[in-house]
Amino acid sequence: MRHLLGIDGLSEQDITSLLDEAERYFGPHDPIATRNVLRGKTVLNVFFESSTRTRTSFELAGKRLGADVINIAASSSSVTKGETLLDTVKNVEAMQSDAIVLRHSASGAPHFIARHTGASIVNAGDGSHEHPTQALLDAFTIRKRLGKLAGLTVVVCGDILHSRVARSNALLLGTFGTEVRLCGPRTMMPREPNVLGPTVRVFDRFDDAIEGADVVMMLRIQNERLGGTMMSTTREYSRTFGLNPRRLRLAKPGALVMHPGPINRGVELDNAVADGTQSVILDQVEAGVAVRCAVLARVLS
Repeated sequence: MRHLLGIDGLSEQDITSLLDEAERYFGPHDPIATRNVLRGKTVLNVFFESSTRTRTSFELAGKRLGADVINIAASSSSVTKGETLLDTVKNVEAMQSDAIVLRHSASGAPHFIARHTGASIVNAGDGSHEHPTQALLDAFTIRKRLGKLAGLTVVVCGDILHSRVARSNALLLGTFGTEVRLCGPRTMMPREPNVLGPTVRVFDRFDDAIEGADVVMMLRIQNERLGGTMMSTTREYSRTFGLNPRRLRLAKPGALVMHPGPINRGVELDNAVADGTQSVILDQVEAGVAVRCAVLARVLS
């Protein structure tokens, strides 16, 4: 496994192996036991879009495994002077980097770079295409809390059309036969959701989608990717597709509430739900470091 470009193409065995490996790095750890895993390796975090959780957890993961980690942001790179993405990557590769963690607004950017570099490429989010490590950490969190992935019902609600998180999660969960219910405004739904797998079902009404669900994953409205008017007002959106305590009671007792972040409080999530006992949002953040440790160790092993 030289690259991790997406969930698409990974088998159930591949995914399970990565989740099992992540268990090794989760929770309290022995720094002496892990600091030599990637000693002598160099990991470059090249982010052309804003990020808090993903970039920071990749940095922590690399350092926890003993790698030298360097962060490069678009605002401080020569891209602002007209340099192409390929030239930027070629130059940082010439500095003997072993892995490049890439986030870019263009779908397919990591796949393009992987064809032109000798370094391992890890997709940290490419446009509205995929976000594989987010789907892995979500699956890790669900499995940790509920003990399994197969046989569950997972609702993903929000801006599905522009969400790389929704796509990667649908692909991953579908591999295990998990029922994935997609819900959101019609203007924010993909035209052919069935391409995301045979276990995907589409709902227009949030109340119908959430009924009997084991997991409810909320997504924010990606205003930076919206082309034209695709919704009325945030108040109307919250009334129709926001998750509040009343709506959450339609799911199974103890259903997990998830969100990849950042949260727009009062829009897709009520404060009482975001901070409630069923919320595992901070568990997802914690799982992110362990999963990204497993991914970096795998592609650089």
